Parts: sequence; structure tokens; C-alpha cells
Amino acid sequence: MPAAGPAALLGAALLVAAPCLAGPPRLSLPLDCTLGETCFIEDYVDARPGAGLADYTCGLKTREGHRGTDFALLSFDAMARGVDVLAAAPGTVDALRDGMADTPATAATRQALEGRECGNAVRIAHGDGWHTLYCHLEKGSLAVTEGQKVARGDRLGRVGLSGLTNAPHLHLGVLHDGRVVDPFRPGDTPCDSDPGDGLWQTAPAYLHAGLFTAGFSAGVPDLDDVQTGDARLRQTTPDSPLVLYGHVFHARPGDRLTLEATGPEGAVFSETLILADPQAQLFRAHGRKAPPGGWLPGAYRGYVTLTRGATVIARRHADIELRR
Repeated sequence: MPAAGPAALLGAALLVAAPCLAGPPRLSLPLDCTLGETCFIEDYVDARPGAGLADYTCGLKTREGHRGTDFALLSFDAMARGVDVLAAAPGTVDALRDGMADTPATAATRQALEGRECGNAVRIAHGDGWHTLYCHLEKGSLAVTEGQKVARGDRLGRVGLSGLTNAPHLHLGVLHDGRVVDPFRPGDTPCDSDPGDGLWQTAPAYLHAGLFTAGFSAGVPDLDDVQTGDARLRQTTPDSPLVLYGHVFHARPGDRLTLEATGPEGAVFSETLILADPQAQLFRAHGRKAPPGGWLPGAYRGYVTLTRGATVIARRHADIELRR
């Protein structure tokens, strides 16, 4: 779920004066959801940009050069129902953008998004050079204006699909004097030390497990092909089997992996697997052969969900087009 750096919000827009506050802001959850139930944190700030990747715990939940924290919704349907983005701390709106379409980014559209990767967005000044940045908002949902003062929890807009992203989520960036700050570890302490709550009023819990990816294939793939991406199919024929796979890391015994797919006629399959003896990384797959006469042509979507007890740890989607 790529998201933009702060410079991509409004190009060369200048910072404006903001009310003077003592020290950095203390942050609350920036969207109206329940972590582990209706949303989850998918990616954190990359603590080692340009030198391998690691999140603030030395874990794998980041991407190369990632400059914020991604709060993901569970589905496109959740986005359609509407999830509010909230001010994480009081301040003054000093920049915003609206009008970009809620369209999943592709390799073909990536270049056209250059300089606008953050999509529809709001930036809030908190004083003393501190800002928070809220990316990928839904077109037409912005509820604030430039220069407006906001309180903690005020509605800024709704989670959308604008900018450089292919799944509905909020990218929260934290900046100090224009530099990216990890709100979970704002200092220079090693990633294997206890960061406390960082800039949060109460830091969201961290879970080491997650999903690298999910994808469709025409059969159960090899792990090597899953890791390289060669297993992924984006288009196939209606007489082909449909197999959905999920690539997991750091699961625990008893974690559940659910693989489900839908198509033009509704549900295709749904299977929940109990991970009895997981390794540091693994993949699981489930699917069905084509029915007599083949699948109905059209768009199919799969979701792979990793849960622990009642807590959603991670969820990834995959799309495939069936054409004659």
C-alpha cells in the first residue's frame, strides 16, 4: 500500500505560522475504527531506509523507504460504508488537497501520480515545527478548510483510495521541521529497546505476525514462486482452476488463516486453516476447479485474513479477471 512522503502533498507549499505548543503532539487513533476488529496497522515507518528495512521493533512490518504508519480497513465494502479520518492531535489545518479519484493505482498509472502520491490529503500544524499528514482520503469527503483550527478527534474526511495505493487505508505521517518522525520511536534509540508509548497517548499494540502478500494462481504454487511474485495471476480463462494463496510471517500455533473468494455470482469458496506448527514464514493455498461450463467471466476478488483469537492481525486482497 504505497504512500507518499510529505513533500508530495502540495509540492512547494509553504508552511504557515501555527500556535506555539510545548513539545511534540501526543497522538490518538487517527480514524474511527477499532484496531484488531474493523482495522489494523499494516505498515510502520521504515527505520532503515536505503539499508534494508525494519520497523521500530526490528520487525518486518514496513516497506523500503516507507515514511508513515498505515491504518488499513478490512475491505472495500468498509470504505464504501464510510470510515472517518480524525485529527490525531489539536492544531491548525495548513494544507489540503481534494479532487483526486478513488482509483486503485497500477504500474500503468504510477508515473501519472508522481508528486501526488499522497492523494487527497490534510496536513495539520501543531506548533514548534510539528505536523501530521493524512493521506489517501476519499474524493469530496474533506470536512475542513485551510486555516481552520481542529481539536483532537475532529473529523477531517473519510478513508479513500486516492493517490498511490491499491487498498483502502489511511497513511499517517508525522513531521518535525520537515523530517519524518516515527511516532512509535521518535528518538534515536535502537529498535530492540523499549520505546514506551512514543508520541502516542497510549501506543497501539504491536504484533510481529503478518502477511507478505496474497494472490491468485491456477494451481498450488511453489514457495519460491510466491516469494518472487511469479505465482500471481491477474488474468486467466473461465475453465481454469481458481486458487488463492497467502504468504505469512511469524504466525503462532493456533493462529487462523482464512482464504475466501467472490465473483460475479457471489461466493466462490471460503476456507479457514488452523496453523498448527508455523515457521518463520509459510504460505497456504485453497481453491476450486472450474465448474462444468467454466466460471462466469468477470472480476473475482480474494481476501486472505490472519487472526489470533478474536484479533485481526492482517488482511490482504487479490484480484483476477476471467476472460474467454
